[in-house]
Amino acid sequence: VQVLAARGVKEVTLLGQNVDSYGHDLPGRPSLAKLLRAVSEVVGLWRIRFLTSHPKDMSQELIEAVAELDKVCEHLEVPVQSGDDEILKRMGRGYTVDEYRDLIRRIREKIPEVSLSTDVIVGFPGETEEQFLRTYDLLEEEEFDTVHIASYSVRPGTAAARLPDDVLHQEKLRRREAIEKLQTGIARRKNERLLGQAVEILVEGKAKGKWKGRTRTHKLVFFQDE
Repeated sequence: VQVLAARGVKEVTLLGQNVDSYGHDLPGRPSLAKLLRAVSEVVGLWRIRFLTSHPKDMSQELIEAVAELDKVCEHLEVPVQSGDDEILKRMGRGYTVDEYRDLIRRIREKIPEVSLSTDVIVGFPGETEEQFLRTYDLLEEEEFDTVHIASYSVRPGTAAARLPDDVLHQEKLRRREAIEKLQTGIARRKNERLLGQAVEILVEGKAKGKWKGRTRTHKLVFFQDE
């Protein structure tokens, strides 16, 4: 990061399949929160992001580091995958829906201006309509800024591959479209609250004659210079 900053880089992303578990295999078991504090001291750097998080490993120490460190952006990806406890257990996620809700509550208490993204899989083996509706209700309740939606498909070598892929393709599409429609409305309402506000944008380049960049909360913005 020091080398990148010396070359003029203004934003870095710390990336891991489960970035929250950083340091568990290192001497002294340093935490991701400590790494964020160290990277924040790099001169010339403006912004720090990290992904992808796992709800069962996101500590209070990490939440407080994001809240306290000016260079760490107020945007967190917290994949829930399902709003039903039985499906979460079948996925091997290691948390319950109530534990996830508590995590989101603690994040928003410490970082009121945070934007939150999540991931959802519809049509996981054995998912009933009632279980799907629990996911739908959770998304409606929590109002995430972004929801990445995937229809379940078999991935060879995974534990889920041993389960019957028993949700019809058309049903997966229907559930996915229902969530997409819900999230479109939520995102519109959240973005409308930004109208008239001045926000910090880190410009990434030009696209179709307009400047393109992102806010600290990871919202994509297009604008023209005067």
